[in-house]
Amino acid sequence: MTNEPLLSVRNLSLQVARTGVEVVKNVSFDIAAGEIFGIVGESGSGKTLATRALISLLPAPIRVIGGSVAYKGRDALSMKVPQLRRLRGGEIGVVFQEPMTSLNPSMTIGRQLEEGLQLHTKLSQEERRGRILAMLNRVGIRDPAGALTSYPHEFSGGMRQRIMLASVMLLKPALLIADEPTTALDAVIQRDVMELMVELTQAEGTAVLLISHDLPMVARYTHRIVVMEKGVIVEEGRTADLLDAPQRAYTKKLLSSLPFRGPTRTIDRTKAPMVSARDIVVDYGGRRSLMKKTTPKRALHGVSIDIHEGEVVALVGGSGSGKTTLGRTIAGLVRESEGNIRFGGRSRNDDWMDYRLNCQMVFQDPYSSLNPRMTIVALVEEALRLLPDLDAAAKRKRALETLEEVGLGFDYAGRYPHELSGGQRQRVAIARAIARRPKFLIADEPVSALDVTVRAQVLELLSDLQKRYGFSCLFISHDLGVVEQVADRVVVMQDGRIIEEGDRNTVFDSPKEAYTQRLLSAIPALDHNAQGGVTLKWRLEN
Repeated sequence: MTNEPLLSVRNLSLQVARTGVEVVKNVSFDIAAGEIFGIVGESGSGKTLATRALISLLPAPIRVIGGSVAYKGRDALSMKVPQLRRLRGGEIGVVFQEPMTSLNPSMTIGRQLEEGLQLHTKLSQEERRGRILAMLNRVGIRDPAGALTSYPHEFSGGMRQRIMLASVMLLKPALLIADEPTTALDAVIQRDVMELMVELTQAEGTAVLLISHDLPMVARYTHRIVVMEKGVIVEEGRTADLLDAPQRAYTKKLLSSLPFRGPTRTIDRTKAPMVSARDIVVDYGGRRSLMKKTTPKRALHGVSIDIHEGEVVALVGGSGSGKTTLGRTIAGLVRESEGNIRFGGRSRNDDWMDYRLNCQMVFQDPYSSLNPRMTIVALVEEALRLLPDLDAAAKRKRALETLEEVGLGFDYAGRYPHELSGGQRQRVAIARAIARRPKFLIADEPVSALDVTVRAQVLELLSDLQKRYGFSCLFISHDLGVVEQVADRVVVMQDGRIIEEGDRNTVFDSPKEAYTQRLLSAIPALDHNAQGGVTLKWRLEN
């Protein structure tokens, strides 16, 4: 590393032009050549806006009102459009959070990868193709030649992120800005993508600016970090030192919000299970077209699972493992091809209405599951519509009481979903699910879209409600850190089959299957220390 930083930011301040509100205030940091540097903070902390300003990619309402950005000694903020075009991609690459919105859905992968090489290099078409094929092979795309003629929708989220990384690294930038590059991915794919990114950047000597609210991931890969709150840097330093002994209350709050193993509970499993699914098979029919019909796909292969009264069973696995399909099948949203489901010791089909009233579901994305035209109190009241023993006044009272229980007082009753934050919308979704006082709750990735502090609040809320009402819970998640905090028992799925199950401590401390070991190796074991920080130990590593 040279003495002069690759990137130097001094007193950068951003403002909303219409209102005059400062959203980033006097932000300063340096990044050396080849360094991996992290910016962490909650949603709304200003970390993404600050980094977009570095290459003049700010949204139209936001403007720079002060400070400087020097890249290799050049003033990046005063660059004209031709200079910015050479800078973006050619010298500073960007990997965004959601690759599906970054890749053009109407263009083939090959055409999109070639575009940057055409703009920034003088390579021939044959040379461009050779470099692209080599890079696709390097990032783990199985059929690089076939991928050139494919479209983004034909790849999984993890593969799309690999393709985005390939498109950026083809140009060998001096600085890579990675803005929440793995948030939407499961733990194993997240680690694979991060390891790939670090390997590629180290091979090319590329510096990395990693933006994330995932503290363990940032801790694993960065040399130094800054912590942002409400547009201001509140703490900075070497990553290991800052995590071990944070100085500021906000940093301690972020670290205390990380998921830690919860206490072991005693569950009575001598009685018949509350919910019992036996030999469940789900087949998705093939799609018909004018020329051919694709073959049906078997999503679940004879899966069996029991959930006892008051028990929290976590269903875990990577994307495509079948865990959400199983949850939706148990909820009655997907019809099983074979097998049977029992509730309270008898077939759920014996009294379907009773089962549907007592089985409620909390979905991953509350915004898509809440009617945007209904007020918050009306959304909760709707869940009580089929309860015959409550009149209109009693339903309104129950709805308001339930909103209060989930931390949304009377002031929120008349609002609409778009007027709430992501965490508040998830509280509404939980309120709808528990308003009927169900015996069984299915929570499908209920906190995966939330940042660390809001996630901790929602998990604590679910735990408190479960203790209060005693409902059984099937908790579906790819985040094993969260599972370690909430689960009594863990069931691991892979390719539509259950490959391992047992009580939480046994599965986490002594996993038998290689796939389970791989899942657990992607998340840290966390311990609090006396300084208000955390000690991170990566599982199954010597």
